[in-house]
Amino acid sequence: MSLRMIPAPSMHDLQAARQIFESNEPRDLFYRAATELVDLAIRRETSLSLAEALAVLLQTWNSSYYRFHGKFDAQHFDELEGVLSRHGRALMALRKRALVGWSPQDETTIDPIFTDFERLLGPVGAAKGLHLLAPEYFPLWDRAIAAAYGVKLKERGANAEQYLRFMHITGSQCNTLGGYTAIGRNPLKALDEYNYCRFSRKWL
Repeated sequence: MSLRMIPAPSMHDLQAARQIFESNEPRDLFYRAATELVDLAIRRETSLSLAEALAVLLQTWNSSYYRFHGKFDAQHFDELEGVLSRHGRALMALRKRALVGWSPQDETTIDPIFTDFERLLGPVGAAKGLHLLAPEYFPLWDRAIAAAYGVKLKERGANAEQYLRFMHITGSQCNTLGGYTAIGRNPLKALDEYNYCRFSRKWL
């Protein structure tokens, strides 16, 4: 599969997408709640564990997945705890990093992490969960966005390579835009809003 390099949107594009997104997508509340709750769990400033924080939010933010792949039952929760325990140290290190500092050497770390999350949560849910754990490092996508970027999703558990390619493209976009300093907020969230408005919803 060839790597399709989507040009970075302009600052005007990001601003336009932000206005459209805020006007049309009320689920952004879930994102803000998720970000805060996960942060509190990591800092142990809530009675919820990190697994519980993600579980609460995945059942709302990723509810469409569970309509077709079973309930969020005790076994699923135990499996989520297992994945977090297995990759916890690496994820907390990545939480301190930004995608603009990504390098191909990171692939050996990310591949097994994404694969384990994807097997449990699906490719879209995996990106959502990982983004909440490391908001400036793991980009968000959905099937429409992945297809637009030339990394069309395969069956569950087989998309680590696609996600790594998407990270490479998104990292290049972040560098072109100047990262957090130039955008003034998390560039991955800004790019996701643009991608969602343009490719998922066709609002741009």
